[in-house]
Amino acid sequence: MIRIEGVSKTFSGPGGPVEALRPVDLTILSGSFTSIIGPSGCGKSTLLRIVAGLETASTGRIANEGEQGRPGFVFQEPVLLPWLTARENVRFPLDTSGVPRAEGDRRTDELLAMIGLSSFAQALPRTLSGGMRQRVAIARALSYDPALLLMDEPFGALDLLTRDRLNDELMAIWTATRKTIVLVTHSVEEAAYLSDTVVVMSARPGAIKRIHTVDLERPRGERTKLDPRFHQLMADLRRDLA
Repeated sequence: MIRIEGVSKTFSGPGGPVEALRPVDLTILSGSFTSIIGPSGCGKSTLLRIVAGLETASTGRIANEGEQGRPGFVFQEPVLLPWLTARENVRFPLDTSGVPRAEGDRRTDELLAMIGLSSFAQALPRTLSGGMRQRVAIARALSYDPALLLMDEPFGALDLLTRDRLNDELMAIWTATRKTIVLVTHSVEEAAYLSDTVVVMSARPGAIKRIHTVDLERPRGERTKLDPRFHQLMADLRRDLA
């Protein structure tokens, strides 16, 4: 599991210190899917970056118990290398980590098949749709088989239909791999649909306002979205955000 213990963040600003995140205590169970929602600027992305080791906490610590190695991280934008093909982008972390070529080829081909882009393996990023580029970014984050996958609003810039389709693909990936996934999102529906746990944060300086356990059976699909419990959960989340 991951224990977030008393983690806070204060930035230096031209007018003095800016408190972005008040002390946060949170336990994330291994193999679970957790979403973090909250108003813009509440520190949810900052918290994710601290968990990833991309930001330093002002106070507190992250204790990874059983989660070994560096986490995978998917940014808001795909951030693909434009001169590399989809396949080369996916295997890039393996090449830079010294993974044997045969093993890298096998892993890359498996991931391209998992995200449904085997036939686009030789395509450059500029020729792919936004949804395809984000799928490549997800596969790249999974390439070295991290135990923990952190995702910072990866579908926020996509149209609703593409976002819904990628939500189902992300759920399929989680079901197949049972990675520990932490997703930052602005979408109440996305959080309710995907998660085991939804963490609601308050406005800046961010703090945990409420934690919801999602009582919806898996596997989930279109029938889930017709379930009265799903709609009640979304109503509760919206109330917490008000």
